[in-house]
Amino acid sequence: MQTRMSKPEFIALIAMMFATIAFSIDAMLPAFPQIGAELSPQDVNRAQLILTAFVLGMGVGTFFTGPLSDAFGRKPVIYAGSALYIAAAALAWASSSLEVVLAARMLQGLGAAAPRVVALAIVRDLYVGREMARLMSIAMMIFTIFPAFAPMMGAGIIAFTGWRGIFLAFMLFSVITMLWMGLRLDEPLARENRRPFRLPLLWGAVVEMVTHPTVRLSIMVQTLCMGMLFTMLVMVQPVYDVIYDRADSFPFWFGAVALVSGSGSVLNAGLVVRLGMRRMVTWSLAAQLGLTSVVLALSTTGHEPFGLFVLWQCSVFFMAGTTLGNLNAIAMEPMGHIAGMAASVIGAISTVLAASIVAPIGLTFDGTLIPLATGLLIMSAVGYALILHMARVEARLEA
Repeated sequence: MQTRMSKPEFIALIAMMFATIAFSIDAMLPAFPQIGAELSPQDVNRAQLILTAFVLGMGVGTFFTGPLSDAFGRKPVIYAGSALYIAAAALAWASSSLEVVLAARMLQGLGAAAPRVVALAIVRDLYVGREMARLMSIAMMIFTIFPAFAPMMGAGIIAFTGWRGIFLAFMLFSVITMLWMGLRLDEPLARENRRPFRLPLLWGAVVEMVTHPTVRLSIMVQTLCMGMLFTMLVMVQPVYDVIYDRADSFPFWFGAVALVSGSGSVLNAGLVVRLGMRRMVTWSLAAQLGLTSVVLALSTTGHEPFGLFVLWQCSVFFMAGTTLGNLNAIAMEPMGHIAGMAASVIGAISTVLAASIVAPIGLTFDGTLIPLATGLLIMSAVGYALILHMARVEARLEA
């Protein structure tokens, strides 16, 4: 399959598709105070639901976009998802009701799943073996750097246009991506290689995965790890604003933490071959359980040092880099015969369940770290217990 793009241009396009999710989440964080004050003055904390609504829609979209692109081609599915994303951003921009904004954000998440998921399939269509792995590594490296700058971009847009300008930026970002792909990339999936979309096959994959002990437990632990990451993302801006009175400098702190914690994926790549995926996850969750216990204990005494919170925030982002990829690989290992569909189902189930856990925790913010620390302590403890249980289950199966 030939493409008119050079490899650097192709990598840049794929990275931009990946970045749709990070931009849509992280650029919104500085807007929470303004949105809460304007659309939900009686309970400004409800503005956090803007993030979880997007994640919920993204999870649902992840379930379908991969199989749909196998049936109808990569570009048509990205066009459809991008069009939905743009229309939903326009709806949110024009809305005067938080409920409408939340519905629009859910639709945005549904649309954003298309470029994020289908971009992976495009790389597999055009490249194979080590070259595919190299291109994916470079694109993912660019993707991991982007969240460090997204809040600063969001804060800059808000300073000039108010919070509604963020949605105009989303629309422009998606239009540029769609035009770039449309003009420069040929359809990578030939008609003769397409497969019909069959809902019974998708449901069969769900049943097979949830009944397989290792896959089921891995999805549960992945859900909890994603839940910890999203809970921190949902509550981090109010923490900086209300507890530490650092709303103005929040984008810069967030960017610094994101850059430092991005090394988690790099460290994992270097250690996982020697230590194994399960051990990496077990150690990461144990460390998170210990640090979160310290934070909660200090919070209950009213002592919440800023330096400790920044360290803790960094550890949560770092943990995501040392757990999520490994857990996904553990779940995928027994599902090689349905790998593409399994990837969609695993991502969808874990993301939707994580969003369902995060939403009620975010609403409990009371001006202290106690709700955040309690939520993360429970999730890390349960995740740690489940990963240990997984080892025992597999030992029995191998005996």
